[in-house]
Amino acid sequence: MRSLYLNGAWTPSASGTAIDVVNPATEEVFDAVPSGDASDVDRAVAAARGAFPSWSALPYTERCAHLARALELLQQRAEGIAEAVATDIGAPLKFAQKVQTGFPLLMFQTFLQLVDAHGERLFTGEKVGDGESLVVREPYGVVGAITPWNYPLHQIVLKAVPALAAGNTFVLKPTEVAPLAAYALTEALHDAGLPAGVFNLVSGTGPVVGEALAAHPDVDMVSFTGSGRAGKRVSEVAAATVKKVALELGGKSPNVILPDADLAAAVNNGVADVMRNTGQSCDALSRMIVPREHYDEAVRTAAEAAGKYTPGDPFEEGVRMGPVVSAAQRDRVRDYIESGLKEGARLAAGGAEPPEGRERGYFVRPTVFAGVDNSMRIAREEIFGPVVVLIPYDTEEEAVRIANDTDYGLSGAVWSADRDRALAVARRLRTGQVKVNGSRVEPRLPFGGYRQSGVGREWGLHGIEEFCEVKGIQL
Repeated sequence: MRSLYLNGAWTPSASGTAIDVVNPATEEVFDAVPSGDASDVDRAVAAARGAFPSWSALPYTERCAHLARALELLQQRAEGIAEAVATDIGAPLKFAQKVQTGFPLLMFQTFLQLVDAHGERLFTGEKVGDGESLVVREPYGVVGAITPWNYPLHQIVLKAVPALAAGNTFVLKPTEVAPLAAYALTEALHDAGLPAGVFNLVSGTGPVVGEALAAHPDVDMVSFTGSGRAGKRVSEVAAATVKKVALELGGKSPNVILPDADLAAAVNNGVADVMRNTGQSCDALSRMIVPREHYDEAVRTAAEAAGKYTPGDPFEEGVRMGPVVSAAQRDRVRDYIESGLKEGARLAAGGAEPPEGRERGYFVRPTVFAGVDNSMRIAREEIFGPVVVLIPYDTEEEAVRIANDTDYGLSGAVWSADRDRALAVARRLRTGQVKVNGSRVEPRLPFGGYRQSGVGREWGLHGIEEFCEVKGIQL
């Protein structure tokens, strides 16, 4: 069994109990992590609190030098990390290399570049008004982070790197379902010589370790990524000590295809977006909103595209989609598919039954629903699996209304041959990020949600400022 990382050393949990780590492609246990308890959280927070004065007093350039050394080690170890993630969550190896490992390392590097470019303004201060008055940004103190299993390295990097660069110290509760990336990052930080207590890791469950961390009076900020239900609980628990809370939650993101768009490109791109990571992406474009005059063609194209994502072993050559992460997640997705059929939607591809030849492992068929109304459960709730629904519309106004008729607001997309028209529609979508015509990902943009998709922003300069208190000094 692995250990906790407390005050610069690998340390057994006080609980003495373990949580099995299961390979979702084989259903076999291949590792175990400690099932931490509240006393472990107390030790981690005490270590972080003790390290805060000296760490926050370092010039930001020195803090970033520590982080840059860790990044170099992660880059050197990237292949092994990708293999661990592929085993841990079932992501196809090429996807694990490029997206699950390569992209978070790009984000890590981007944060360091942004601090290098803007650190003087952020942390030394910027003058305002007619005199010498200053606006300065300072660390909150101890940051507690609770991270999910779907992008296990990425979600930690988005919290730990900007928080540490800003001068905070850190306690991480990684997902117990897929914890290996968290251990890889912790090992790199340790080997890079990060001072003891600056970064701490306590594995365990959300109801035990997560709640203890969110409630802890010596934690000054908690950053959570996960389900809406769990995010609401984090907010409730944290409210007792009036600490800063940042939440990145779920989504039911619209993909608006305008009548003049390249239909084949838009539909194929939209299906690919949902099927990546086996649909386990909070920003997946899971509602495809299509002009009625092109609807039947879009359904056929989507069904053909979904057929290219035959579920398979993550390490098999050519596999584009692996299993979902757990038996519970598999059963959840299949239940949604059956719910869609009961509501009257029509299967264009896939279904709830196990994929042929994949009775072992947590595999789900890539599924496309036609005949969907936006009031249906499959159109309103986050499925978090490889399921896309196609909703028809008659006018642009109706398309925007359908897109915004949701409890969420995390991501979205617009397709049009007229870039200005696409941009005009993008501005009307009530969502934190919008992709226009399949644009490439820009790591310096902010990422976060409206409404029940969350509070606060990650990525880019906004993601650094999220971990900073703002002070006005009048001179």
